[in-house]
Amino acid sequence: MWELNGNYINAVDHKNKYLNVQGKTDSEGRHIQANENKNGQIHQQWDVIYVDQWKGEPTKGQLNEEFGLYVERPFHVISAMNSHRYLEVINNRNMVIKTRNNQKG
Repeated sequence: MWELNGNYINAVDHKNKYLNVQGKTDSEGRHIQANENKNGQIHQQWDVIYVDQWKGEPTKGQLNEEFGLYVERPFHVISAMNSHRYLEVINNRNMVIKTRNNQKG
């Protein structure tokens, strides 16, 4: 039997056994195990959402409250520095800031 204790799920009969994701790796199909000692890391923390209260995943145009962004709605990320340059990904892996509309900043 298990109990929810804050964001942790531990065994009722063994208070020092906590559910965690094996290898601390967030990947599909990763095994769940019960290990001793709560270490405070994210791989041991859980949210319980009751089915009758779950609103489902947001769809196109709806706000994803978890991330604070709208689903499938284009946006730009603008720097708060004086030039207000925007963030751009180049070479499919590097992020840089660039001047909007090729204006000099």
